[in-house]
Amino acid sequence: MDTSLAQRIELVKGDITSLAVDAIVNAANTSLLGGGGVDGRIHRVAGPELLAECRTLGGCPTGSAKITRGYRLPARHVIHAVGPVYRDGRSGEPELLAGCYRTALKLAVENGCRSIAFPAISCGVYGYPLEEAARIAFHEVIEFLRADTRIERVLFVLYDDQAFGTYQKLYSELVTSKKEGLP
Repeated sequence: MDTSLAQRIELVKGDITSLAVDAIVNAANTSLLGGGGVDGRIHRVAGPELLAECRTLGGCPTGSAKITRGYRLPARHVIHAVGPVYRDGRSGEPELLAGCYRTALKLAVENGCRSIAFPAISCGVYGYPLEEAARIAFHEVIEFLRADTRIERVLFVLYDDQAFGTYQKLYSELVTSKKEGLP
């Protein structure tokens, strides 16, 4: 077991907007101007100042991310990651989703963040199969944490029992066991 990873990666069932971490990741759309699901909730809780700042960013391409202040959230920053809409898994979706995680972690480090919380990016209305998306998320986070110690704490914040159970199974397989089942 890699105790370092097990101590740095956590699973949480709940509301990402309630976490007092350095950065929360928003599963955003390309406009960055709010939407449904996690995106809409983050915008509502953060307040109108978040939307005003997002309007100055000029959107964001799929597979990348941009950072703003957290405003009324307990988190200092919001990292808006634009995941892909799932089509068939052979249209560049895995690479685009991986890019969201890599860019979010890079932005977190560049902005002095030591803790970051991720939702299940692209798994809501964008239709990405949960287990496939979770494998990509774990792979990118694990590779990043092995190479860079500046992020001390990564939380995967899951809203419902199904998502939490899927992530918990993969956490056991990929983080707390000796098996290297990474994609």
